[in-house]
Amino acid sequence: MKAFRAEILSVPEDPATAGPGAVRHFPDGLLVVEDGLVVACGDHAALAGRFAGVETEALAGLLVPGFVDAHVHYPQTGRIASHGEQLLQWLERHIFPAEQAFADRAHAEGVAAFFLDELLRNGTTSALVFATVHAASVDALFDAALARDMRIVSGKVLMDLGPEGLRDDVAQGRAETEALIARWRGRGRLGYAVTPRFAVTSSDAQLADAGAICAAHPEVLMHTHLSENMGEIAAVGARFADAVDYLDVYDRFGLVGPRSVFAHCVHMSDRALGRMAEAGAGIAFCPTSNLFLGSGLFDLAAAADRFGVKIGMGTDIGAGTSFSVLHTLGEAYKVCQLRGCSLDPFRALHLATMGGARVMGIADRVGALLPGQEADFILLDPESTPLLARRTAGAPLHDRLFALQVLGDDRAVAATYLRGRRAHARGGM
Repeated sequence: MKAFRAEILSVPEDPATAGPGAVRHFPDGLLVVEDGLVVACGDHAALAGRFAGVETEALAGLLVPGFVDAHVHYPQTGRIASHGEQLLQWLERHIFPAEQAFADRAHAEGVAAFFLDELLRNGTTSALVFATVHAASVDALFDAALARDMRIVSGKVLMDLGPEGLRDDVAQGRAETEALIARWRGRGRLGYAVTPRFAVTSSDAQLADAGAICAAHPEVLMHTHLSENMGEIAAVGARFADAVDYLDVYDRFGLVGPRSVFAHCVHMSDRALGRMAEAGAGIAFCPTSNLFLGSGLFDLAAAADRFGVKIGMGTDIGAGTSFSVLHTLGEAYKVCQLRGCSLDPFRALHLATMGGARVMGIADRVGALLPGQEADFILLDPESTPLLARRTAGAPLHDRLFALQVLGDDRAVAATYLRGRRAHARGGM
């Protein structure tokens, strides 16, 4: 058992619906951890007597739950900041050639190690990750995540209509997916996601098979893209001309349910959002990617407030432009401003922690530092840059948190802890 004394903040519920009581703030707080799980979290004065004999480490900064990245592509790490064009052209020019290299296990291992260390450096402790069509790309990622004790969910991409070098077939996709599920089930803090890339890269037979795999394995997620970019939407509409909308394509193959995570959802009808809410499906909001590719502005107010769809945050590396969830929240604020709504910093923190955990189906494990949850947390430093230090000096919590989200990046993450064990420290200290 070990305790950590610091200013502690978590937002287990969405303040937009739960009100100010959703925010749990302890200016002088105590987080008590035993065997990697939270035993207690609250005011130091209220808990100190109960845990008087426990070794206690004092931490300077703001202690918050580890970030949850609900949509990110690890094989695209090396193609971040690749210039030019919209989604489909960008994929053909930059991404598909890069992903072909992941047939080489050694290459995949090198990228996976860098990718996971970059997540930790930016305070991300849980993530839903796209791999490639190659089963070895999943093995490489899971091996690296297991070694770091990270909570990572991923899966082999299904794309029997993909380009040369990134193509499987229905039988191969099914066999490799089943083998990966069996090989990694119950190991560490890993989870599996059935992963059709998007509707036009799989045949009807493969989409139907993806639905059958999800039905056969109630513990897995379904992870794909939806209504991201106008060119993509036009391609889907041309192929599935009889579908009501893009979501209906997935629905007819049994891919819309409470374990479904759809990235982007920028251009959505009321019917589709209502159906997502009814099904319990979730959305990964990826503002830096949507801006970078010119895809559009996600409507958080419509999806979350009008329809009640579960929302998490996604960096969407490599169309996304930063591994930093703090930076991503700053861009989310700007997107919401352009949509006519204001994203409160406490709600932003909720989306980046417990919101993402709910989307990924791991809210019982991480996201809020509640008793029984895993003690994944990060220490934010509001004085990490001269500008942040100047802006936050003497500021109330709301303003400090907002400044961290608008001005912060990896430098603001002083340390990252996994199940109470320090996994990253800024500067290697």
